[in-house]
Amino acid sequence: MTHQIAIVDDAEINLILFDALVKRLGNSQSFTFASAPEGLVWAQSHQVDLLIVDYMMPEMDGIEFIQQFRATPGKEDVPVLMITANDQKQIRYRALDVGATDFLTKPVDKIEFMARANNLLQLGDSRKKLADRAAWLADEVNKATREIVQRERETVIRLSKAAEYRDPETGAHILRMAHYSELIAKGIGLSVAEQELLLEAAPMHDIGKVGIADHILLKPGRLTPEEFEIMKQHATYGYEILKGSSSRVLQVGAEIALAHHEKFDGSGYPKGLAGAAIPIFSRIVAVADVFDALTSERPYKKAWTLERAAEHIQSCAGTHFDPECVAKFFEQWDAVLQIRQRFQDH
Repeated sequence: MTHQIAIVDDAEINLILFDALVKRLGNSQSFTFASAPEGLVWAQSHQVDLLIVDYMMPEMDGIEFIQQFRATPGKEDVPVLMITANDQKQIRYRALDVGATDFLTKPVDKIEFMARANNLLQLGDSRKKLADRAAWLADEVNKATREIVQRERETVIRLSKAAEYRDPETGAHILRMAHYSELIAKGIGLSVAEQELLLEAAPMHDIGKVGIADHILLKPGRLTPEEFEIMKQHATYGYEILKGSSSRVLQVGAEIALAHHEKFDGSGYPKGLAGAAIPIFSRIVAVADVFDALTSERPYKKAWTLERAAEHIQSCAGTHFDPECVAKFFEQWDAVLQIRQRFQDH
């Protein structure tokens, strides 16, 4: 690897001297500048492994030079060797404050120059190796994290399928309502991370139906009041199945399972929560789930038309549903139709 060394000094004789010494370092290339502003512009825009700068220069002294160089993104760790006179201790103190790494005193001793320059180049190389190692470790951590997330997603899908085997609703319903939920979350301004979290957790909303007897879950007609009370327990069952996990996705899934049948006016179940007391993810899923359930055919009912379902959802804004969630859902109607087309029942 060839080191690139920038030398900034208004004295031509010093530039010639330092250039000759740099050539003796081996694997190094020097770039000399008699003008401090020109040298600064070059050093700010090129890779520099070592910067050698004089203090006494007419257009810009060494202190200001280092200050502006250090303020350049990516130049915070480049070794800087400053040339000063023996009696300039206060200058050295100021130079250290703005980012000088080491000093040479005039007249410059050739052996000392070679030693200090080599030390600083080795320091820079070590920092680069450390940075490369850190980047490698970060990449390995990201790979491991992605694998964990992928396994977690697989667990969620399998959990959701467990409910699907006992429920006449289809896997396409789960995908549609999850993507509808993500769409609403985007519309109301939730972060991208929250949108993705909801997309992953929403499919578990009805996992508690695994605890409902078949003669109630699969009944083709209307449930009796007694049967409906039993059916309502699926919200609590889902929460009990998912709660207490260290996984954020399962934690949110538990929250959604418990509260996605709550209603905005407080008439829902299981707790009769109202308004903002209902978790926002559950308010979102309520809109997405009911809309898709209404517009999907089941063994016990025909699918509603999109127009009829839209009118119903909008008429229930403020009673059953959070009005903002309803508004943001229909503001993105084209995207709703695309999701519906993409995930069709088979």
